[in-house]
Amino acid sequence: MREVKFYDTTLRDGTQAEDFVLSLQDKLRIALKLDDLGIHYIEGGWPGSNPKDAAFFKEIRNYTLKNAQIASFGSTHHPTKTAETDPNLKALLSTRTPVVTIFGKSWLVHVRDALHITPERNLELIAGSLRYLRPQAKTLFYDAEHFFDGFKDNAEYALATLQTALEAGADCLILCDTNGGNLPATIQQTMKVVKERLPDAPLGIHAHNDSELAVANSIAAVEMGAVQVQGTINGVGERCGNANLISIIPTLCLKMGIPSLAPENLRNLRRVSRFVLELANVTPNRYQPYVGRSAFAHKGGIHISAVEKNPLTYEHIDPELVGNRRRILVSDLSGRAAIKRKAKDFGIDLSKQDPVALQILEDVKDLENRGFQFEAAEASLELLINRAMGRGKRYFELVGFRVVDQKLNENDDPVAEATIRVKVGGNIEHTAALGNGPVNALDNALRKALEKFYPQLKEMELSDYKVRVLPGRDGTAAKVRVLIESQDSSDQWGTVGVSHDILEASWQSLVDSINYKMYKDEKQKSAKC
Repeated sequence: MREVKFYDTTLRDGTQAEDFVLSLQDKLRIALKLDDLGIHYIEGGWPGSNPKDAAFFKEIRNYTLKNAQIASFGSTHHPTKTAETDPNLKALLSTRTPVVTIFGKSWLVHVRDALHITPERNLELIAGSLRYLRPQAKTLFYDAEHFFDGFKDNAEYALATLQTALEAGADCLILCDTNGGNLPATIQQTMKVVKERLPDAPLGIHAHNDSELAVANSIAAVEMGAVQVQGTINGVGERCGNANLISIIPTLCLKMGIPSLAPENLRNLRRVSRFVLELANVTPNRYQPYVGRSAFAHKGGIHISAVEKNPLTYEHIDPELVGNRRRILVSDLSGRAAIKRKAKDFGIDLSKQDPVALQILEDVKDLENRGFQFEAAEASLELLINRAMGRGKRYFELVGFRVVDQKLNENDDPVAEATIRVKVGGNIEHTAALGNGPVNALDNALRKALEKFYPQLKEMELSDYKVRVLPGRDGTAAKVRVLIESQDSSDQWGTVGVSHDILEASWQSLVDSINYKMYKDEKQKSAKC
């Protein structure tokens, strides 16, 4: 059966999008989620371009991936250097990734105006770079940048670049619509010629979305035999973005009969989509196909009546296949099955406890109406489910806290101090701490108060903190959602809080973070007994 492999470049090409920023920890967490999803290749970045990408390749070696292979990315060697002396190629090999991807020029406009070299010299760059990498790379991909525009300008030269790359050892030739301006018919007509000229060459597609056609062009390429599709989660990327894998994956798997992801993995598609957006602090597009909140929402009376009789009347697929759900906007009726599935992921069996599942569903609905989101805060959700099961445990009680933020003169940074009183068992602990800002001061004071009772908290740290202003009242009266990411030596988790007061929202998320650490450790200890 035909196979098409997915190559994700969210961590590299995706981060070139405006207002889409990922920390090193974000990149690591996303890579693990993509691996769980079943993505075949994950491009970690360009190690020769910045320290963060170099650090990613070092850190990712500490993880064992189940499905994905990590790829490093770079360019052909500099025209004034040889492959052996080029620092970019050396940086690629230093990552020790199983996959190496480099791009080269296909369009004479770039050869002439960007590189300022001859067409012949460009072919030498392609051949020399790939031949240098080939003996040391397990898998070697070649991205033919601007290929479709180059083909329209000079078909013979564009084809010569592919022939050169193939002869130099590339395992797959990825044809790039880098400017995102080509039409599906152009993609197919061009690929037909490429296949006639290079019948044995495996081909891939890398499309940008400047004409809103990146998904369509990627599908068109697959119809012409492409065996690899490159893209990003939610289509993030430079200018108008890249091909959206969140749309391409279910189209191939569910509509074209190409089983590139297992059905159980496909059901995690929406969760992964939202997870990436939450980490980047980007508001999800509710109208996004397949995974958007409104993708299977029905409001019109005729639609509601029809879909309740037969969902096929107004739904192109079963929403649960991609982890979404049907929503009847006048009376949101569905959702217990999703709660049960998520509880099962946490090791909690709700299969015979419909009343509890219904209560959890109502709690989640209520919290979502107040601004909570649990896609990147699964620790908060697991604690909520345990409370509904009557298994929630309070490890401490707040008696009260006060936070003071002082700026003593115009040139000095503010100084934040938090004072807190907590009750653990029958003991009242009263302490204070300074911090880099009021939230950090509150976190330091809380830890200081609790660590004498729970010394394992010393190995826990907050790795990230994000605030989003929620739609509603304007300005400083608006609600905020605080997402905190925490980690210890063996795990990472996210928690969430929502309030009109940023300190209260932060407190909610901090409490969940510490409670989850304690709960998690107890659960792991019980499992070993």
